[in-house]
Formats: sequence, C-alpha cells, structure tokens
Amino acid sequence: MGFDENLFAGRRVVVTGAGRGIGAAVARAFLASGASVVAHAGRSDAYVARDLTPGLAPDALARLTILTADLSKPGSAESLASAILASGARVDVLVNNAGTMGGRVPAAAVMASAYDAVLDLNIRSTVALTAALLPSLRAANGASIVNTVSISARTGGSAGSSLYSGAKAFVSTWSRALARELAPDGIRVNAVSPGTIDTDFHERYSSAEKLRVTAEAIPLKRLGSAEDCAPAYLFLAANALSGYITGQVIEVNGGQFMG
Repeated sequence: MGFDENLFAGRRVVVTGAGRGIGAAVARAFLASGASVVAHAGRSDAYVARDLTPGLAPDALARLTILTADLSKPGSAESLASAILASGARVDVLVNNAGTMGGRVPAAAVMASAYDAVLDLNIRSTVALTAALLPSLRAANGASIVNTVSISARTGGSAGSSLYSGAKAFVSTWSRALARELAPDGIRVNAVSPGTIDTDFHERYSSAEKLRVTAEAIPLKRLGSAEDCAPAYLFLAANALSGYITGQVIEVNGGQFMG
C-alpha cells in the first residue's frame, strides 16, 4: 500500500512494541510517510530484521531509531521515556502499542503474578510512558496519541483471556478520558482496536483450527494482517485527515464485530 511520503514530514513519532507484528507495520507506515520514528522493540531487537527493517530505503533507515526496554518491569516506562527524550526532545505522535496476553489463564487459576504481569505491561507501562512524554506532546503543535486496544475489550475475548481483555477495556476507556482531559492542550487521543490479526500473537495463543474457524466466521472471510491495521493509525495521527476526531476507537476487524 502506498502512503503520502510527506504526510508526516518533519514529525517525530514514537511507536512502542514496534519490533514485530502490528507495531512494526505501523512504524514502517510512518517512515513511508516521512516521519522520524523511534521504534521501541520490546525486550530485544530479535525480530527487527524480520518485521521492521527489511526493504527500508536508506533515507527511511536514517530516520529510524530503535530502542529496547522490558515494559513489563516497574520503572521501565520512565527509563524508556528518558531514552526517547535523550535522542530528541520533540514528540509529535505517541503510539502505545506494546502489550500481549502472556498466556491463556483460566479464571479459577489467576494468581497475583499473572495479574501483575498483564497489568504491568498492558496498563501501567502505557499510563506511565504517556505521563512521562506529556510535556513534549504538549509542546508540539497538534500532537496525537493512538493507543492499541483489542476486539476483546468489547467482546470479552475467548476462554483464558479475561485479564488481557479487561486490561484492553481499561485502555479503551482511559483513552476516552484522556481525550477529554487533553483536548484543551490540542492533543487528540484515539485508539485502534484490531480483530483477529495474523501475527505471531495468535501463533502463540490460538490453535490453527481456532484461527480457521474464526476466519470462516468473519464477513470478509479472512484474518486481518498487520498491514491492514497500519493505515488506521496514520489516519488517527494525521491532523490533516482526522483533526476533528478525538476520543474514538476504530475497529479494524473485517466485520468480525460491528457495534
């Protein structure tokens, strides 16, 4: 898919969880649209050469900064924010995409360790990183925050995903609350809610048969791809395209959920 190479020219974009999957596709789309991108690649950059950097032109690579941090650990979001600001004080767009389920845990088996692990990564790190970068976002001219939630925030997800689904529901509602609070600062806050997307997330947490049945039930008769999701992030981040949109959650799911 082609992107306007000047849409984000001169803008600095931070994308967490950008080493693979949806985050990598989003980072690549911003690079293709002229942005300078700070890509947080999780605990390591092991997947970067597979998902993020292949085929990038030298100009795009020159505009890419890769940082690693384990956002499931206390204090890591603040450390990542410091690294982001050390490499450049300006932040025009923040994409809070880092997050995962960590495994399917039956409700009766939920222990404090699993609860803390899911909340630390999916909620606490998102809130802490956003708070740490707010001064830079406030200083920007028309900044934007785009958070990744999930179809499971609306549907409840499937068995064993209650913690993850609940965490994404928190981020969805928090996004709306933040949109109202930050509107006077000229900062728009929205979210993208992917459905069942064909990334290694579902390779880890869903069986091949479950994915086949899911694809058959989707009106468009296929699972989504990371590249299907990326344009929604660009749309919500671009003032030229969505300057009067804030506090919204865009569902990207092929009709899997309509509401």
